Amino acid sequence: MRSLTPAAIQPPFAAYSHGVEARARHLVVTSGQLGIGPEGTIPETAEAQARVCFENIDAILAEAGVTREHIVRLNAYVTDRAHMAGYMAARDAYLANRPDNPASTLMIVSGFSRPEFLVEVEAIAAKED
Repeated sequence: MRSLTPAAIQPPFAAYSHGVEARARHLVVTSGQLGIGPEGTIPETAEAQARVCFENIDAILAEAGVTREHIVRLNAYVTDRAHMAGYMAARDAYLANRPDNPASTLMIVSGFSRPEFLVEVEAIAAKED
């Protein structure tokens, strides 16, 4: 994976790349993951829910034989601007040990299937085989 952040455009606002080049034959696309643990519990805060979303993504990626280091794109959704900081703290911790950042989009949405959900995250991972 190669991060694409051209000098001709404004640098990213946070820990993400404007674009990512991936030369891959092994592609994994997750559905949006909500902050619900395997036992059915839903944490109360956006940051805690985001951590669960990333744990779920890790489990999906592992099932496919890839890791978070192979993520080339994250799409995330929060139900209020107030939840952005919590999501971003969880995302930054999740990506902390990577040499580069994936492309990323964060959107504010009106809600999810149940009102207690505050965050949803989906990922695309690519690996050369």
